[in-house]
Amino acid sequence: MGNVLASGPPVPPPLPPALVADEHPLENPGTVEDLHKKTKDVFPVNFEGAKIMVNKGLSNHFQISHTLNMSSVTPSGYRFGATYVGPQQYGPSEAYPILLGDIDPSGNLNANIIHQLNKNTRMKFVSQIQNSKFVATQLTTDYKGSSYTASLTMGNPDFINGSGVSVLHYLQSVMPNVAVGGEVAYQYGSGIPGGGVAVISGVGRYTGSNWNLSGTVGGSGLHLCFHQKASEQVQIGVELETNIRAQESVASIGYQVDLPKANLVFRGMLDSNWTVGGVLEKKLQPLPFTFALSGLMNHSKNQFRLGCGLIIG
Repeated sequence: MGNVLASGPPVPPPLPPALVADEHPLENPGTVEDLHKKTKDVFPVNFEGAKIMVNKGLSNHFQISHTLNMSSVTPSGYRFGATYVGPQQYGPSEAYPILLGDIDPSGNLNANIIHQLNKNTRMKFVSQIQNSKFVATQLTTDYKGSSYTASLTMGNPDFINGSGVSVLHYLQSVMPNVAVGGEVAYQYGSGIPGGGVAVISGVGRYTGSNWNLSGTVGGSGLHLCFHQKASEQVQIGVELETNIRAQESVASIGYQVDLPKANLVFRGMLDSNWTVGGVLEKKLQPLPFTFALSGLMNHSKNQFRLGCGLIIG
């Protein structure tokens, strides 16, 4: 009897590395709108004057807020806000539709509507009404594929007079840690020479183990952002904005310190215009209170603004 194995079919050679399935498939890179979000979240949002906010949840889907603001810089007064989150779940922390807005006694309104039409498509509508007139209207549609996101935004569209702004975004993952894309903004109307003007920009992001670098470059200027999580308590962000037409550049560095045991979060910043700012938020547990203290100083202009706030609920 001969060798049984010798009479069988030959064993195929192993596939070369290029033909082996990728162990790290490309993921959706998110939207261009959120390209610099991690860096922006590190910087403080300063306010001036005194502010009191009361949040009350009426149900699992509905919440209202009362805000009283007293300031010499921003409009003072009372504002009523409401937020509704629908029952459609698309993730552990995603539920749609989302309706939120606030209004003051004069009828000035800010409204936002966000809805996930299906697994891949999301729409967002933003409107602002002042003195009984629409001063700003924006409609955004995002389509998320397996490794890319395409977005179309229409700002202040006037179909009767043929004016408005349209912005097209596209972001593609080319490697597990690299995403590139572009932005095309087109403004049209009778008052614009030639009937319209377009601005094209390129965008990109590189993500490391605990840091990421993102940038936008175009004919109008350059915008670079860097974010790093230095530790569980400290995050650092650096931002550079250059306007070629105005021939101006501003560099900023911000940081965020989280102290969970002390129920405290501090955000600070410093920029090349000699502006120093910081916001401290302290939860006064076991009470449902959060105390906020804000300070902003410009040394060259000899200006200082102080704000304090109390959030209940």
